[in-house]
Amino acid sequence: MSNDIIKLTDIDKRFGTQTVLDNVSFSVSQGEIVGLIGPSGAGKSTIIKIALGMEVSDEGVATVFGVKMPDREVLGRMGYMAQSDALYEQLTAKENLQFFAEMKGIKKDVLSEEIERVAKIVDLTADLDKYVVGYSGGMKRRLSLAIAFLGNPKLLILDEPTVGIDPALRRQIWTELQAMRDQGHTILVTTHVMDEAELVDRVALLLGGRLIANDSPKALESAYQVTSIEDVFLKAEGEL
Repeated sequence: MSNDIIKLTDIDKRFGTQTVLDNVSFSVSQGEIVGLIGPSGAGKSTIIKIALGMEVSDEGVATVFGVKMPDREVLGRMGYMAQSDALYEQLTAKENLQFFAEMKGIKKDVLSEEIERVAKIVDLTADLDKYVVGYSGGMKRRLSLAIAFLGNPKLLILDEPTVGIDPALRRQIWTELQAMRDQGHTILVTTHVMDEAELVDRVALLLGGRLIANDSPKALESAYQVTSIEDVFLKAEGEL
């Protein structure tokens, strides 16, 4: 039996005359962190939306936990953080977390403990009672990430999760992601921060809607004869 949690097979996606994804096959296995990288417009967010069932491919099949997407029950088993924050700004951070926790079916007897847990990961404990309208952009990203962590989901899909977050907290968040991976969680993350791409188990590089590389950071650096994922990226684009 396959241990692929996310599996996209022969995916094509077009918007009008523009081909965004061209015959992409891609998977993420249980207990693995996969980093999806590529220039803006390469198709990273479209892959995520197809995996979530927010977009339907023109060709090919997308499954999550072995179920063809979209599927409401499967969505309830994952944590998702979008590129843009979808928060209730007239509520406090704690009220946002309470709302999304109830949406996820987290029981009331563990609700306070769970909010404290996720707030600590993203360093928002002291700011939980502040209204989100007064949050900085980085604080909103941290709150969105805390919402994704609610319920300790077995699958996390994170689209540019650390944009606007300071380096020390980024390191703390990656330590948490790697700990979750070691506990058998599955994580798909897109990032423009190339040193973060060194921290994943496997890098999937999208260019022009095609998956042109898909291997561990060290294997890709060896194959491209460079010393960093940033240089892999530049060499693949023909800039190095």
